[in-house]
Amino acid sequence: MEGVRPGGGPPAAGPGSGSGSGSASFPSLFPPGLHGIYGECRRLYPDQPNPLQVTAILKYWLGGPDPLDYVSMYRNLGNPALNVPEHWHYVSFGLSDLYGDNRVHEFTGTDGPSGFGFELTFRLKRETGESAPPTWPAELMQGLARYVFQSENTFCSGDHVSWHSPLDNSESRIQHMLLTEDPQMQPVQTPFGVVTFLQIVGVCTEELHAAQQWNGQGILELLRTVPVAGGPWLITDMRRGETIFEIDPHLQQERVDKGIETDGSNLSGVSAKCAWDDLSRPPEDDEDSRSICIGTQPRRLSGKDTEQIRETLRRGLEINSKPVLPPINAQRQNGLNLDRAPSRKDSLESESSAAIIPHELIRTRQLESVHLKFNQESGALIPLCLRGRLLHGRHFTYKSITGDTAITFVSTGVEGAFATEEHPYAAHGPWLQILLTEEFVERMLEDLEDLNSPEEFKLPKEYSWPEKKLKVSILPDAVFDNPLH
Repeated sequence: MEGVRPGGGPPAAGPGSGSGSGSASFPSLFPPGLHGIYGECRRLYPDQPNPLQVTAILKYWLGGPDPLDYVSMYRNLGNPALNVPEHWHYVSFGLSDLYGDNRVHEFTGTDGPSGFGFELTFRLKRETGESAPPTWPAELMQGLARYVFQSENTFCSGDHVSWHSPLDNSESRIQHMLLTEDPQMQPVQTPFGVVTFLQIVGVCTEELHAAQQWNGQGILELLRTVPVAGGPWLITDMRRGETIFEIDPHLQQERVDKGIETDGSNLSGVSAKCAWDDLSRPPEDDEDSRSICIGTQPRRLSGKDTEQIRETLRRGLEINSKPVLPPINAQRQNGLNLDRAPSRKDSLESESSAAIIPHELIRTRQLESVHLKFNQESGALIPLCLRGRLLHGRHFTYKSITGDTAITFVSTGVEGAFATEEHPYAAHGPWLQILLTEEFVERMLEDLEDLNSPEEFKLPKEYSWPEKKLKVSILPDAVFDNPLH
């Protein structure tokens, strides 16, 4: 439950206020981490010392559901010379360490990041006659903060979040988000570490897909060049009715398509509804790595496998891969759709992984024939996997959100894979790797072309390459929701 109230900015800094020393009453009222962020806000808005704030009535560290203690809301006059319109500027307080006493974040010193190392901001175009900022962006920021706290995944500039719902619960086409550095707010050094400011940028579905297929930074640069789609400060206009590709049709072909061809995609993995079967052995075979038991415990991903998949998703096997937020499955949280990316706790270190079989007891198996299964949304990313990743000598990983299964596609140039050209299908426990040659990738792209037209798609759909002993099925979500699938 949240309330809106006038902000209570801290008083002028006194001796010891920056470090939390000195008077005992000052740090208790205005903790140094909180004071540091207020200071940066006062630098930008010296005439707004007491902005409206949305505050968590029951603080997270007292058992409340909302990780952000406050979201301050400022009126920004923009910059007419740069064609920047007047807008509302929202700033979060709580992803960084505000208190330094371990009540929320572990204090790790002054040199590294404070808490998660960042706070969120959001710039919303002010509508004519609007005298007060809408409060829905505060709940949006709380939703993203809940994801960060629950998954322990941090955000980076260029990351993208697929929300699958208008950000303000209206009929708007702005239904997803990109993240970038706030154009005005500078990093803050607090006694508990450094805080940077990441700005949420609302985007249309077509713009999100372009960011997935290419990279977030490239699409952000395009948005900066189109004033009605964001402009230089990337201001979100919830009433925007056209994508940047509808405003300027040349952007898709001349910038995005060329960028994918030149750079490939930075999207190295997703959490998804997926599964795989080994068709080279009967399903009742007791040696199947996904059903064999030692004692009463089912075989799960070992700690070493889990760490290897985690690194595949976070950094990948290519040095130019980067952490990204590429969610597939929408989860409901407090009434809002929040897509979840592979997380360090929930996806890659699930409770089931506690039942670990020692790594040396799980042998790598070469498979003769495999059957891959995806839901429609994750299957739609297969062309991106092939064109944007494998044709550029990279990898792409699907990590199941309903179990420990993982599927990694690799090209012939990827090092560290246990699939080889001689044995292109290899499994290590429930982790399958598939090595595809460039020639086969090109053929698959032709055969899978209709995946790019989901509106014409009817499920179930099957693709088969008998000579390669590979089958791919696109199945309804219900198949993956049923544990007996």
